Amino acid sequence: MTDTTNAPHTNALRKGYVPSRFGQLHYVEYGDGEPVLLLHQTPRSWTEYLGVLPLVGARYRAIAMDTLGYGASAKPEGPHSVERFADGVGDLVEALGLDRFHLVGHHTGGAIAVEVAARFQDRVASLTLSATAFVDDEKRSGVGGHGRVDHVDPKPDGSHLRELWDRRRGFYRPGEEAALTRYVIDALTVLDRVEEGHESLRRYVMEPRLPQITARTLAVCASGDHFSLPSLPKFAAALGCETRVLSDGHVAAPEQVPAEFARTVLEWVGRADGPAVT
Repeated sequence: MTDTTNAPHTNALRKGYVPSRFGQLHYVEYGDGEPVLLLHQTPRSWTEYLGVLPLVGARYRAIAMDTLGYGASAKPEGPHSVERFADGVGDLVEALGLDRFHLVGHHTGGAIAVEVAARFQDRVASLTLSATAFVDDEKRSGVGGHGRVDHVDPKPDGSHLRELWDRRRGFYRPGEEAALTRYVIDALTVLDRVEEGHESLRRYVMEPRLPQITARTLAVCASGDHFSLPSLPKFAAALGCETRVLSDGHVAAPEQVPAEFARTVLEWVGRADGPAVT
């Protein structure tokens, strides 16, 4: 069942843009206090955190940005990469004056968060990696098959719209059509480059970046997300971090179980600094 506890009050969301070396970056925020920056998966936008923002924003300044190249953020030419996505995050962090912040990343956003945490080190107060792929030689080599996740070829009769819906329908349950609709809207916004986020993730050389992370880290995954669950013990081994499995949800966990997702973030953000316990 979809977790709808404390449904979002969208009229309290604040939207804004900041300049960057690539053009304007779009973000949405809720609340005040210590900043918690949330990074979405591709090809999504900030709306992946629509239900999470008010819950985290009840205690902190919750900020969800549109990743460079997605949503309403600038869409520069040239190949996407995790490193360039992180450049965009860095530009937003500096433009907003976030001297110290908590960082949350989901799926591709988690890989971006790894790169950002490695760069900003002690400025990242805590790191939450949600359903983040552990990108190693096996992942980069395509063992198990990569395939195209979201690609569809536009057709004159519009049937590609249904095809796009069907490509992700298996990750959502009856009653979650609104969330699936938001995915389709986001994917259509970048339809000509819809696979590039996934491709950039598979090229990312993550291993040397992990030792550069100094923030206390939590790796978490929804119980139904069989794509990402195998990464939890790998992050635990590499980072000595805690891991947690949400009681429900799949690839779209922030939308499917927003209250549990937000509680997990709030507990980790609010924990006193100290050594992680595995």
